Parts: sequence; structure tokens; C-alpha cells
Amino acid sequence: MPALPLDEAGKYVAAAYVVFVVLLVVYIGIMAAKLSRISREIEEIAELAERQRTEDRGQRTEAKAADVGNPPEEVRS
Repeated sequence: MPALPLDEAGKYVAAAYVVFVVLLVVYIGIMAAKLSRISREIEEIAELAERQRTEDRGQRTEAKAADVGNPPEEVRS
């Protein structure tokens, strides 16, 4: 004999499924929010790296242009 008659147990089984689905939806929502935040941070880091790379290239180009007009000391002698 079951602990509860089958006509009463159905309500509890349905309630358990509802609770499970609600928890699953909440979990998926939290994971989606984290994924969105991480994606946004990765994009920001990529932009900073690209900006830094561009600045470094510009500084190297300026340094090369300055070196062309001013040869090193040992070459001038």
C-alpha cells in the first residue's frame, strides 16, 4: 500500500515538477546573466588591447621617423 493514495499523490508530484522547472529557469537565467557579463568584459579587454597595440605602433613609427633624421652618435663620428 502506498504512503498516499494515488489521487492525492498526483498533486504533490505536480508541485515537485513545478518547483523543479522554476529552479531550472532561475538557474538558466543566472547563467545567461553571467555569460553576458563575461562576454562584455572580454570585449572591453579586446578593445583595450587593440588600443594599446595601436598606440605602441604609433610610438614605434614616431621613433623610427625621429631616428632617420638623427643618426646614432657612433655613426656621426
